[in-house]
Amino acid sequence: MSLIYVLNGPNLNLLGKRQPHIYGHETLADVEADCRRLASELGHDIRFHQSNREYEIIDWIHEAREDGAGIVINPAAFTHTSVAILDALNTFEQPVIEVHISNVHKREAFRHHSFVSHRADGVIAGLGTEGYQLAIRRVASLITSAGKK
Repeated sequence: MSLIYVLNGPNLNLLGKRQPHIYGHETLADVEADCRRLASELGHDIRFHQSNREYEIIDWIHEAREDGAGIVINPAAFTHTSVAILDALNTFEQPVIEVHISNVHKREAFRHHSFVSHRADGVIAGLGTEGYQLAIRRVASLITSAGKK
């Protein structure tokens, strides 16, 4: 069973309560339960984390270097500001999929730039919390493909 890290950035702990017209009514606990269920169906396990602190996300990326087969990351506001998270992701040699619940390209101009996208193997934006499941499916597919080589 491969381990997939699902990392969430600032304010996602308020999912379902904060701006539901943008982010929906599902909570982060709902997203986690869906991710765990799908990962298990696909034969994988997940570590699911959320932090409002940049350094914790970096520490989890470093941890994933040791035992992770892939990362799904919603860096939230750190998407647009964190070279440090990009640098950490650049040390991770397995698949990385970037997820955004909202369509960041339909929002304020500053949200159109992502440092994380420079490393991500794929980006999913604007598909609501379903984007997490699509990202897990893609990471699982990439893990399987890498195992066949």
